[in-house]
Amino acid sequence: MTVYIDPPEWPGHGRLWSHLVSDVSFEELHAFAASIGCPPRAFERDHYDVPETRYEDAVRAGAREIGSKELVRRITQAGLRRPKGRPAPRLPVQEGPVRESPVQGRPAQG
Repeated sequence: MTVYIDPPEWPGHGRLWSHLVSDVSFEELHAFAASIGCPPRAFERDHYDVPETRYEDAVRAGAREIGSKELVRRITQAGLRRPKGRPAPRLPVQEGPVRESPVQGRPAQG
């Protein structure tokens, strides 16, 4: 597991923030964020916003400290960067089995 965090230097809402990312997968990122208590609402496109008061918690849990430019470079290189103004990639739709309807020749509803 490789999760990265940049220094808490991004101002917002009266405090400073860090960005928490993974260069492996969003699944890895979500699992790590949940393990340190980041709420799902802290996720924005390709990163979690982490307040400076939680920075050390993330580092103690295993997040590697790197600079902001390096953080962006790594997630871009991994294909996980989702800049503002670009929609998130569509996930493949998983279709379930088709059930037969009581009415012959029609697929079941629901």
